[in-house]
Amino acid sequence: MTNHMHSLRRAKLTVRGWLALTLFGMGVLVLAGALVGAALLNRTDAESRSLSQQIQPARVAATQLQAALRDQETGVRGYLIAADRQFLTPYYDGQQAEHAAAEDIRRLVGGRPELIADLDAIERASSAWRSTYAEPLIASVSPNAPAVVSGEIADRGKAEFDHLRGLFDTQNVDLAAASVHAKNQVNNINGWRDRVLGSIVLLFFGMAILLGFLTRAAITVPLTALAASCRRITDGNFAETISIPRRPRDIHEMAIDVENMRQRLVSSLEISRAAEARLDAQTVELSRSNAELEQFAYVASHDLQEPLRKVASFCQLLEKRYGDKLDERGLEYINFAVDGAKRMQVLINDLLSFSRVGRVNSKQAEVDLDATLDAAVANLAAAIEESDAEVVRPPQPLPRVIGDSTLLTMLWQNLIGNAIKFRHVDRSPRIVIDCQRSNDGHTWLFTLSDNGIGIAEEFTDKVFVIFQRLHGREVYPGTGVGLALVKKIIEYHDGSVRIDTRYTDGTRFEFTLPIAVPTDHQATLEGAHQ
Repeated sequence: MTNHMHSLRRAKLTVRGWLALTLFGMGVLVLAGALVGAALLNRTDAESRSLSQQIQPARVAATQLQAALRDQETGVRGYLIAADRQFLTPYYDGQQAEHAAAEDIRRLVGGRPELIADLDAIERASSAWRSTYAEPLIASVSPNAPAVVSGEIADRGKAEFDHLRGLFDTQNVDLAAASVHAKNQVNNINGWRDRVLGSIVLLFFGMAILLGFLTRAAITVPLTALAASCRRITDGNFAETISIPRRPRDIHEMAIDVENMRQRLVSSLEISRAAEARLDAQTVELSRSNAELEQFAYVASHDLQEPLRKVASFCQLLEKRYGDKLDERGLEYINFAVDGAKRMQVLINDLLSFSRVGRVNSKQAEVDLDATLDAAVANLAAAIEESDAEVVRPPQPLPRVIGDSTLLTMLWQNLIGNAIKFRHVDRSPRIVIDCQRSNDGHTWLFTLSDNGIGIAEEFTDKVFVIFQRLHGREVYPGTGVGLALVKKIIEYHDGSVRIDTRYTDGTRFEFTLPIAVPTDHQATLEGAHQ
């Protein structure tokens, strides 16, 4: 159970968590090494201070102490020989120097009992030498009266001072041993310090190598496997499942997300394939329907119009032969029949034109719009002359676009014809055509403005609906197909059309057509796609 919990905790770690854990371990290692190194450096510093500031000065003070005692012994011997009190100066100065040196030794090595014991032994022996030998001997000599000292006294004094010399040697040996011990301690600690620092460096490099292996095992390998699976899926192998690594957690969750995305893609692909199959079926059905529409168009253009022509012809023939035998109402009925047949023929032709936009004999090629406009104006020459209309073209030539020249001629013809038909009774029609590049840089913006009766704002969308008329047939003839045909032609050429409601002097149509892509640029694009 415990191992399972540890495994779960490891699995919950993210990439950042694994890196943080490793870096934390390295930080703890460095901190521990720093603490141990600091302790060793502190110990080295303490031993070095003990050696340089205590033991070595203590050895110097011991030399001064021993010299002071020797000066005392020398002063006593000189006084005995010369009986001159000036020879006692080294004796008394030596006592002061002895006391000063002893105080220095106690201060410097107060924490070392063995060295203090040597000092105490010398102090006791020197005090005994002075009290039992030097002072009584000095008292027994009269100033300026030299005397001969007995051999017994001289031997006793020599023996006592020889004892002091032995204590000097013991002190010197102990101080030298303390100095050697301190030096050995410093060297030993320095060795430990070097070993610890070397171990820290080795462990640091070991942790860095471990971090590299951990990064590879926990990050690089799972990401590489995930990337390889993604590339295979990108290549179209959607059936392959994503292998999900156990850890780190974020890569584990990323793999789950990618697998879920793959499953959604597979589901979407299946839906798309099903939709494509349905679309293929609908395409087949649409092709069949178009074929039926073509058949209907043929029937409408031949079989339906032939009876209408006969009706109109026979009615006109009836009027010609029997007109003098018919009253005024009969002649009116004949005129109604002829007019209805003709209007039916016009309506059928308009419907055929509307239905054939983009379907029958449509050829996409580079079209000179000036040529199509010339053709439209030529077709409307009679209406333009009759209405005294003026067609104002832009100063610069119209652009060339990709499209169907016949349809674009019909576009101009319907727009100009519409402006002539709905002209104002008080002035001649003036039709102004303009062209400029749109702000998007991909289309041409054309405007055709007239000074006619205009279109109310609430009807600007209605006029583009087939069979929608704003005026009675007796006022303005027509079938209501013209502007619907205009919109269909423009949309077939990937453009759009609208009426500018800000223009109040008549009607202004605005429509767009795509800018033709140069042939070399188009070839470059096709090569790039290939």
